[in-house]
Amino acid sequence: MAQRDDPETIGRRVHRLRTQRGLTQRQLAEPAYTSAYVSTLEAGRVRPSDEALRHLAERLGVAFDELASGRPAGLATDLRLRLTGAQRTLADGAAEEAAARYGALLDEAEAHELVEEQATARLGLGECRLDTGDLVAAREHFEHAERLLAESSLPARVPARRGRAVAHYLGGELRYAVYLLESTLDELNLAGLHDPDALLLLYTAVIAPYMDMGAQARAAQAAELALALAPRAEDPALIARMHRSVARTLLAEGRAAEADASLGKAAEMYRQLEIRTELANCRWMRGYVYAQNGDLARAEEELRAARAMLTSHRASLYSSQVAVELADVLHRQGRSEEAATLLHGVLGGLGGLSPERGAVHAAAAHRLLGIIAEDAHDTGTAEEQYVRALGLLERAGAAGDLADLCRLLGDLLRRTGRVEAALDAYRTGLGHRTAGTTTLGPAPAPPPLWADGEAPVRDPAPDPDPDPDPR
Repeated sequence: MAQRDDPETIGRRVHRLRTQRGLTQRQLAEPAYTSAYVSTLEAGRVRPSDEALRHLAERLGVAFDELASGRPAGLATDLRLRLTGAQRTLADGAAEEAAARYGALLDEAEAHELVEEQATARLGLGECRLDTGDLVAAREHFEHAERLLAESSLPARVPARRGRAVAHYLGGELRYAVYLLESTLDELNLAGLHDPDALLLLYTAVIAPYMDMGAQARAAQAAELALALAPRAEDPALIARMHRSVARTLLAEGRAAEADASLGKAAEMYRQLEIRTELANCRWMRGYVYAQNGDLARAEEELRAARAMLTSHRASLYSSQVAVELADVLHRQGRSEEAATLLHGVLGGLGGLSPERGAVHAAAAHRLLGIIAEDAHDTGTAEEQYVRALGLLERAGAAGDLADLCRLLGDLLRRTGRVEAALDAYRTGLGHRTAGTTTLGPAPAPPPLWADGEAPVRDPAPDPDPDPDPR
């Protein structure tokens, strides 16, 4: 049943509807009530009972809910159906069309003060803006959705919290993204709110920033917990996304065949669900797996297919990130000029990579341009590109990539005779490599997934110097 408006609002509504239909107060009241009662009700001086409202609604020819709340009968159900349609449009890769539909539905939900439907529309708009790479707008929509759901349970707020974290992660704020996800996991687990879908959403989202920060033990633990939660989750699209994310940790552990199998499961689920954008992301990840395993021809095929799908869906940020990984494959095949052209095309252009959009991949692009320049004996350009990459990675806190980049820069400086500068670069790299997860606080408490006699999840490496400050 719809929530009632206050007596004054209901009174004004009854008066408006009565006069529109040409009824007197006596005609509206009879036979159950008096004209004096209707007069008092229209003046907002009495709170009508359900029985009285049902009588008046029947005489006025409107539904009870419409008279009590001003909302047409079935409006909330109809809005939810249309929100599902907008979600389907987004899954097909038409982010701009989906955003237009979500925007219209948001206006309608706001006009009728339907809070849950407003939040759903905001979440959809946030996902649309993630796809188009407008990270500031995405973050604002997710924050607004979380405010709308402030009175709801924490599991209901998790999609908005996860969306905020992803927007910060894509914007190069890895540490803050991890803080948001870990603090939410702790809040859920310590409060006993063991909602499988909410937990799976968070553990799946935290894998990528963990990997980029060099916290591989925590990434592996998150992957194991996600795999354990999957049989209890109800959302098949979320389970497919989990398989795609877990593949990265499997590959880091040298389990390429298992990573490929996990991606195969995800791809099949996306095909069945007809979620085209996620299918493109799955091909992207499969290309990454093939590249890491040295199968460059198949890697190029998968990455080109993923980029074409994402470009056709106007997912500019994601297609630029794929382009960087494709350029790496091209370079390893001896096609450095083609790789460099691709990299220059995604750096700094409209909708391309920047410090605020895909910072880790932007750093990877500069790093690869540095390697290409060094191969061409252009040491000045190589050093410039390495330094740009270094600045981006330091800002993002991507410790694992920083260590490798410092080694490249140190080798270049040593070859050009700047030994002291080279030593400084090596020392910086060693500092990042040994830091591990020391910029993170204690790992979040895991959910109670294992019954007696079953093996627990292994603990991640301890943090020798935890820093609870999220920034």
